[in-house]
Amino acid sequence: MTRTASAFWLNESGRGEVRQVTLAEPGPGEVEVRTLHSGVSRGTETLVFRGGVPENQYATMRAPFQEGDFPWPVKYGYLNVGVVEHGQLKGRTVFCLYPHQTRYVVPETSVTVVPDNVPAERAVLAGTVETAVNAVWDAHPLIGDRIAVVGGGMVGSSIAAVIATFPGARVQLVDADPSRQAIADQLGVGFALPDNALDGCDLVFHASATEPGLTTALNLLAPEGRVVELSWYGDRKIAVPLGEFFHSRRLTIRSSQVGVVGRPDRSYGERMALALDLLADDRFDALITGHSAFEDLPQVMPKLADGEIPALCHRIDYGPEKDGHSHVSE
Repeated sequence: MTRTASAFWLNESGRGEVRQVTLAEPGPGEVEVRTLHSGVSRGTETLVFRGGVPENQYATMRAPFQEGDFPWPVKYGYLNVGVVEHGQLKGRTVFCLYPHQTRYVVPETSVTVVPDNVPAERAVLAGTVETAVNAVWDAHPLIGDRIAVVGGGMVGSSIAAVIATFPGARVQLVDADPSRQAIADQLGVGFALPDNALDGCDLVFHASATEPGLTTALNLLAPEGRVVELSWYGDRKIAVPLGEFFHSRRLTIRSSQVGVVGRPDRSYGERMALALDLLADDRFDALITGHSAFEDLPQVMPKLADGEIPALCHRIDYGPEKDGHSHVSE
């Protein structure tokens, strides 16, 4: 007998479908997870959706449990929360860097238990909050720093939420979309349009993935200030203003990428566990801006990609399976 599950696959630019995929029996040290919710990380996943991953970044951009190869066909995603139905963690709610799929079998070491005080619906943010934690580790903020976050998307807003309560810090979210004011208010940080942002910053996180955004980030810095760059530009080329005041102010641009842990004394597992602990704070609910059923994902993804559905994180909800189990065929 063959067991199957349903998974979302990208077939070609702008198209996706739900496919039946073979589900292995869990072996020693493995768990079988029934998905409750997954999340669409709009920036990265829509870049993949439109085929914008540069060929020289195919290996770097692979998701941990991706199937297929860029550009298509590919099963891609990394924000998944479910309940363990077979294995040592049976009955526990867990987070896994797994694509959009109704159930799956992975090594037990690939899942992180969701704390009891974190709702499963919010736990889909763990992968992005992990990125924010890493960015803060890379940035080394100091007490009393003047900090801006340029780009109020999912990553930028996650960083603002993590850094909002840093002791003595002045934190401002900067975005060209005035509707992001509401997000900043819910996160408890200031907000400004680029032309009105507070300058003299010691530290700026840049996450807008735009050339004007990076220019704004540099313009906001005080002498000796630093930009931590989190934007993923895919196959686009951008110009960086390294003339004018860049050298005279002794500014720094440094990259931050979640593939490397920003502290040598922490492991990937410890970083993910910390991200989930932080999600006990209900301010993070502001980052989930919509939800849809799994079976609607082929119609929803194009609307997320073209902005018809505005989103930071769009949650995908998985209803009960028709027979309560994975599909079995002869």
